[in-house]
Amino acid sequence: MTIEQNIDTIRQRIQKACKLSGRATNEVRLLLATKTVNTERIKAAFRCGETLIGENKVQEVKMKHEALNEFPHEQHFIGHLQTNKVKEILKYDIQCIQSLDRLSLAEKLHHCLALNNKKIDVLIQVNTSEEESKFGIKPDEAVYFTKEVAKLNSLQIKGLMTIGLFSSDADKVRACFMRLKEVRQEIIEANISNIQMRELSMGMSGDLEIAIEEGATIIRVGTAIFGKRRYPDSYYWNEN
Repeated sequence: MTIEQNIDTIRQRIQKACKLSGRATNEVRLLLATKTVNTERIKAAFRCGETLIGENKVQEVKMKHEALNEFPHEQHFIGHLQTNKVKEILKYDIQCIQSLDRLSLAEKLHHCLALNNKKIDVLIQVNTSEEESKFGIKPDEAVYFTKEVAKLNSLQIKGLMTIGLFSSDADKVRACFMRLKEVRQEIIEANISNIQMRELSMGMSGDLEIAIEEGATIIRVGTAIFGKRRYPDSYYWNEN
């Protein structure tokens, strides 16, 4: 199967899931998870009309930046961002950091952005599976955390992100996505100034239908488009 054929298959899956959920297809954005994918293969996806990509590692953003710049595209950072890499990541055209998960990171981002009078979109990462191996804030700390980040005016909060459980049990996976939706509602009801809760970034290759049913606005798909990688998905979500 070619990248073009794989993208077409994913689009059909999105359309079908939206139809079954009574949602419009344009409510869901496809983000291409491009970890370990070389630039020629990413460009092939761009030629199919998909222009939203997400990287997990700052080093990969840096390596691919020049080659991808010939194509207009939007890039998000979806991996665990270490504070000592903040200055580096801000050198590149990152429109959104989806993995904001601690105040030290928020403060470092704000400091660096404020020096240059810049702003960036962020999503707050919530550990809905509550696994120790996963990054993200605890669901019951989300309201407090959002209030604190909202004080930093260079960070434009647009919504939430979760990775969810790596499981073949659909009910357990669904519970993670339902929990993210509940957290969003709790934050909305807290009536915090200067934030939006528009985005729910959740769902990947194996569970995108469930995520769409539960309200995902961004799904992150890599394997189903670019093929299996050398390491399991869990490897790429860990800073080590």
